[in-house]
Amino acid sequence: MVHLTNPPTCPFCTPAPPSIVLSNDLAYARFDLYPVSPGHLLAIPFRHVASFFEAAEAEQAALLSLVHDARRLLDERYAPDGYNIGVNIGAAAGQSVMHLHVHVIPRYVGDIEEPKGGVRGVIPGKRRY
Repeated sequence: MVHLTNPPTCPFCTPAPPSIVLSNDLAYARFDLYPVSPGHLLAIPFRHVASFFEAAEAEQAALLSLVHDARRLLDERYAPDGYNIGVNIGAAAGQSVMHLHVHVIPRYVGDIEEPKGGVRGVIPGKRRY
């Protein structure tokens, strides 16, 4: 499903069919080209929309459905010990491609020295426990 209003330079708007590992009517999932761990997937709406907050409720539901599908796929293929699920919204939050995408990041015991705090570690020095 390609929409004519998609920016021609957006890397997520026209996915190559072989790159799609999961999909539904409104979204698809593919492996991240720059994975932070083995199996790192992205869930992406077909429609070009920059933010989770701009996505229609049906698109948000489709993305969350793919997150569940991704977990099943990754459990089978990679058997991770945990997951981080995240969305960067806006440049200040680290979003570099302005097309909504949800990161599904498998985590493995020992992949970092101290995982306590999880996503709180995205701002150095803020992981305080």
